[in-house]
Amino acid sequence: MPRLQLLRFDHAPAVLEFERENRAYFAASVPDRGDHYFAHFDERHRALMAEQAAGLCFFHVLVGDGGEVVGRVNLVDVADGAAELGYRIAEKAAGRGVATAAVQEACGLAATEYGLTVLRAVTTLDNPGSQGVLARTGFTPVGDVRVDGRPGLGFVRHL
Repeated sequence: MPRLQLLRFDHAPAVLEFERENRAYFAASVPDRGDHYFAHFDERHRALMAEQAAGLCFFHVLVGDGGEVVGRVNLVDVADGAAELGYRIAEKAAGRGVATAAVQEACGLAATEYGLTVLRAVTTLDNPGSQGVLARTGFTPVGDVRVDGRPGLGFVRHL
């Protein structure tokens, strides 16, 4: 089973490969990151590491046995004991319980390591897999939202 690790500088090449390999797969259910993301990846990675060092976000990678990144689970916009949860799992790892296990582990870290008490998440209505992961990990729907112009659902989990 892949291991969840706090993002480090040396994860950059594997994260970039993960994002490139899964770009079309992700774009089917979440907004595409755009060409700028890939063209300026190193700069973006350094900025993420600075945000993490400041305690504003906690970025995680899900690392497979061969050192490859098979997922990302992030806690962003940390403030007042709350954060927004976001995650991406590689196409080759989808449907095997990897997302559920990774989100559950991130929720545990949020409570025990980062002192958070509430997590929020959103997903588009056309992403039932993500809705299922959130339901299985203790999130409850709290209402309709727009996700980059698309209809979606907001979720919350009290830790």
